[in-house]
Amino acid sequence: MKSFLQISRCSLFFYSIVASLLFFTAPNSALATPLLGFTSQGAADEEALEKKYDSFLSASEQRSWLERMSSAPNHVGSPHDKKNAEFILDQFREWGWEAHIETFYVLYPTPRKIGLEMVQPKYFKARLSEPAVAGDRTSSDKTVLPPCVAFGADGDVTGELVYVNTGMPDDYRELERHGISVKDKIVITRYGGGWRGLKPKLAAEHGAIGCLIYSDPGDDGYAEGDVYPKGAHRPPDGVQRGSVLDLPVAPGDPLTPGIGATRDAPRISREEAKTLAKIPVLPISYADAQPLLAALAGPVAPASWRGALPITYHIGPGPARVHLTVESDWNQKEIYNVIAMIRGREYPDQWVIRGNHHDGWVFGAWDPLSAHCALMSEAKGIGTLVKQGWHPRRTIVYASWDAEEPALIGSTEWVEEHANELKEKGVLYVNSDTNGRGFLRMAGSHCFQSLVHEVAGDVSDPETGVDVLARLKARVLVGNLGRGNAEERRVVKAVNGGAPPPLEALGSGSDYSPFLQHAGIASLDIRYGGEDEDYGIYHSIYDSFDHYIRFGDPDFSYGVSLSKTIGRIILRAADADVIPMHLTDFAETVEEYAREVHKLADDMRSQTEQQHRLFEENAFKLSADPIKLELPPERDSDVPFLNFAALDNATSRLKKAASQFDKESARLLRHHSSDKKAQARINAALQKTEESLTYEKGLPGRPWFRHMIYAPGLYTGYGVKTLPGLREAIEERRWAEAEEYSKIIANVLNTYSDKLNDLVKTFP
Repeated sequence: MKSFLQISRCSLFFYSIVASLLFFTAPNSALATPLLGFTSQGAADEEALEKKYDSFLSASEQRSWLERMSSAPNHVGSPHDKKNAEFILDQFREWGWEAHIETFYVLYPTPRKIGLEMVQPKYFKARLSEPAVAGDRTSSDKTVLPPCVAFGADGDVTGELVYVNTGMPDDYRELERHGISVKDKIVITRYGGGWRGLKPKLAAEHGAIGCLIYSDPGDDGYAEGDVYPKGAHRPPDGVQRGSVLDLPVAPGDPLTPGIGATRDAPRISREEAKTLAKIPVLPISYADAQPLLAALAGPVAPASWRGALPITYHIGPGPARVHLTVESDWNQKEIYNVIAMIRGREYPDQWVIRGNHHDGWVFGAWDPLSAHCALMSEAKGIGTLVKQGWHPRRTIVYASWDAEEPALIGSTEWVEEHANELKEKGVLYVNSDTNGRGFLRMAGSHCFQSLVHEVAGDVSDPETGVDVLARLKARVLVGNLGRGNAEERRVVKAVNGGAPPPLEALGSGSDYSPFLQHAGIASLDIRYGGEDEDYGIYHSIYDSFDHYIRFGDPDFSYGVSLSKTIGRIILRAADADVIPMHLTDFAETVEEYAREVHKLADDMRSQTEQQHRLFEENAFKLSADPIKLELPPERDSDVPFLNFAALDNATSRLKKAASQFDKESARLLRHHSSDKKAQARINAALQKTEESLTYEKGLPGRPWFRHMIYAPGLYTGYGVKTLPGLREAIEERRWAEAEEYSKIIANVLNTYSDKLNDLVKTFP
């Protein structure tokens, strides 16, 4: 998924000049301590430790590990996936970690038979495979899985074809205005617009019997640049694999909802599972999609629906008629999480957890092994520090997850299996997934925002020499960004106001989700990218070592940068006298989210009133082309004035409580640096703060998601919805539910404030 950090490009020279002129106030300057959460002596020791740690990081080692681990197909259940897990385990043990493999037994369908052919108005048989290309050594491997998606239904169906653009709710509303139904049809949709799994879900809800998903060259193919192997982008026969599990409802093994998928765990049937797709689904290349789309008639697609294929895009239905076959092996597969630990000397029951997955859809050089090799560098560096006599205050846990690609399965099953222990011990989870050349991408729980800013100010960008935070700020300023989603606009607003770029909020799509949104453990997601050119081979056979060393991070300098960045976060979180949270950052962010939902309701009210005026003036009918079928939109319901008083009072109270806590915590570290009992009380309380933001009953219709501040959108999948219970209720015009969740969010914020106020009373 592209973020705003992967869109615009400017010259490195210009960025270096702009960045060198920027000045950042230290994010924790108000705390008047050398490093957030440390006493003066502790900070000096920490800075010396980190310099030593940096000396253990090696770009050549990362290159060697990546070449080895991406040398064969690495999907769930493959021999090489298990071989990689065993290699990682051996490395952790060699580096001095207590390590083991924790095995789970999960549903993972693999294709037994797939087929696609157009039977009318002429015959065409889809290739459904990716050919070898010159210069890519692994692309000729014959043991790869064919292009497929995980968790689509089996089926053998024939029907007329309908083009539905990206297959999102607005697209179906547009079809209705043209009088077009997909009932008993097969839909073809392009990637983009929302989570892949929403496409067959929405198609089935509208009556479709099958779903094809293709990559349009306007998104990641020749319209973006030369295709592989000449350039980096998706070649005509390249296919994006993926999962179509209903991830916004719940990730993980669909047959063991809420519990770890151990060998003897009770399982529901596939018929009972709520997250499996209901219709057969197949991903295809744009080479296979073009003849199908070219054979469609019906209305010409709206301008925003048209891609870059050299055809006129029509909607249908028909006369193209296609035959789709999908048959899978629905057996369980063993998955292998590698778990490693260094026990804390002072707070062994406070865990700082770091993870990245090791499974890929094919070879997975960029996704995920580029960042996994950075994790291995961190683990070796930390292990070397321990061998030389250092031990962290808190326990450090490193995890190499399996089965992330099918639906965050490895991490989710581990979190569900160890839920009670994590509830008592989890402090912070730090995730990565991919990595490449370019800019820092930082997202996560805003209580750790100042820690990330502090670390980013200490890490130098390998291309320009300035710190990576300054370079990121320059990019936001020069890029003239902010026309995208709410999170992008929030980042630009902060930077234009002179502040460092804030953390983006976390939605879903990687292994932080079970930690943050189910277990209530504060989480971060850190990576580099934006100048690499990897997205065009995402989830294809061409995500290979040979592609990565040309277009990803050729000298692995950003792999080392990632190890420096996350390594510092882990070391500081594990060794600080007081857990390095700055709660005012969180409080101010929540206040901004509350202002956004106020504006959302007000804007919807204005737009609805405008729509109603158009109906009254018969404007939709008068403006429509009389020789084309163009129906008016469905009339929206009125937007009432919602009662946000409880939420507004709670956010105001939270700001006061967080500010007071931050001031008192800093005072304690300055004037009572030897008071270990007071520090222990603070640490015990801080460990529980994020959990207090969860609600046991979860979000409407998806109780697995318990966090009331951050969640993936039900109709975005990856993209975040902040204050999700309230925001989505407003967007979907469920007014009673909006009032209910406004109060629920207020209650969790008040509980959070109560914990801080009670703690401050105990300070010396």
